[in-house]
Amino acid sequence: MENKAIKITADSLYFYYQRQPVLENISTQFAEHCITAIVGPSGTGKSTFLTTLNRLWESIPGAKMEGKVEIRFEGQFRDIYHKSFCVNRLRRLVGMVFQIPNPLPMSIFKNIAFPLKLAGYKDKQVIAEKAEQALKRAYLWEEVKDRLEQDALALSGGQQQRLCIARSLVLEPEVLLLDEPTSSLDAKAGQVIEELLLGLKERCTIVMVSHYMDQVRRIADTVIELPAIRKQKQL
Repeated sequence: MENKAIKITADSLYFYYQRQPVLENISTQFAEHCITAIVGPSGTGKSTFLTTLNRLWESIPGAKMEGKVEIRFEGQFRDIYHKSFCVNRLRRLVGMVFQIPNPLPMSIFKNIAFPLKLAGYKDKQVIAEKAEQALKRAYLWEEVKDRLEQDALALSGGQQQRLCIARSLVLEPEVLLLDEPTSSLDAKAGQVIEELLLGLKERCTIVMVSHYMDQVRRIADTVIELPAIRKQKQL
């Protein structure tokens, strides 16, 4: 952790669903090229906090956030909530992987190619090369290279989660958010994901929610514990 540059800062964050507070006055920083684990009791807003880092919460009716989040892109901190900052660009730079694997109901290859096509890539060779690179980074290429046209839903749970990680990596994000990425997997599949994340931190900054303290001790460089909300805050 020594001499690591700061990649993300969150300042005075409050978050509400309807009138119920979920986060209260959270201020913290995340170092670049490190794995930071978000821990805390159930109901402390760990998953919600992740969504404040890529604005994914904005589609939730009745949700409201106060505070500031800045991420350093191209050497300069940018307020990701400023009206001039494009949400689509943010989602390319800050990828997210969820607790339950969510492959799209299409082939393995199309799952990886989908974000590239949304981003405007049209050259089939470029798409194929980037898909292969992403699958290799997700430790999945050797297992699927001969069946890329098969249904992604036929993969095992661990393979599906690595596919989702590859899908997030294909646009080469600078930050990767993971919400309990191994909680739905068996121990062996979870170990593969842990090894994968340790390798990925050289390429991007990783922020993950985990309930497994053994896992946190194994792979996290830094641990941030979110406090429980002590009292109601009226809007």
